[in-house]
Amino acid sequence: MRIQYPDAHYHVTCRGNEQRKIFRNPEDQKIFFRLLARLVNIFEVRLLAYALMPNHFHLLVCTPKGNLSEFMRHFNISYTGLFNRNYRRSGHLYQGRYKSFLIDADNYLLEVSRYIHLNPLRMKSKELIETRWRNLLSDPSTSLPGYLNSPRRTDFVHYAAILAYFGENDRKASHDYKKFVAEAMEKDIPTPLEKGKGTGIIGEEDFVAEIKQWFGRDKQDKKSAREQPALRELDKNVLNDF
Repeated sequence: MRIQYPDAHYHVTCRGNEQRKIFRNPEDQKIFFRLLARLVNIFEVRLLAYALMPNHFHLLVCTPKGNLSEFMRHFNISYTGLFNRNYRRSGHLYQGRYKSFLIDADNYLLEVSRYIHLNPLRMKSKELIETRWRNLLSDPSTSLPGYLNSPRRTDFVHYAAILAYFGENDRKASHDYKKFVAEAMEKDIPTPLEKGKGTGIIGEEDFVAEIKQWFGRDKQDKKSAREQPALRELDKNVLNDF
C-alpha cells in the first residue's frame, strides 16, 4: 500500500537488479546527484538525507505535494535511461520497484537519518570501524559531511529540518548531530526499520493506528500518484539534457 499525503516523510530504498552495481564509478554518482537535484526541484520534494552504496541507495524525503510515487517513478526511469545509455546496455536496472517506509517524523526522523548516514559502515570491510568512521565524515556518497561542516553542503539537501532538532545555533547543532550519529556506533541501538516491518510505517502505535484508520487497508492516494500531463515528456527531456 502506497500511503501519500502532503508533508509526509519517507525512507526510500532501491537496489540493483540481481544485486548488481548501479554506481560503477564516481561519475555515475555525479550523474545521480545532478538528476536528483533537478527532480527534487521539479516535484518540490525536500531531500533530507541520502547514502549511495555500490548496488543500492537510501533517501530520506519529505513530500509537501504528497507525490512520492510520481517523483520516484520519474527519477528511476530517468536514471535507468542514463545508466543504460552510458554503458550501452538495456533492460531493468533495479530489483523491482522502490521500497518505502512512511515515517512518524515527530518520533523517528532523527533515527532514520542516522541509520541512513551510517549505512556505509554496515558493509563488510577489513578496515577498522574507527578508520571507516573517519572516512565517512568526508565521503561525498552520503549527506553526512554537509551536516557536520557547512562548506560541504549542497543546495538540493534540506539540512535545516534535521538540525532544527538540535537548536537554532547551526554550529552547535552540527556538533550535537555528530555526537548523535556517533552514539549509535558505541551502543547497540536497534535499527528504526525494525519498527516498520509488517506495516511499512516507522512510528509509534498511535501514529500507525491513525494512518491505518485514515487510509484503510486497501486504499491509497491515487490522485497524488497520477501523472501530470505536463510531465509526460519529462523522462525523454532529461535524457536529452544529460
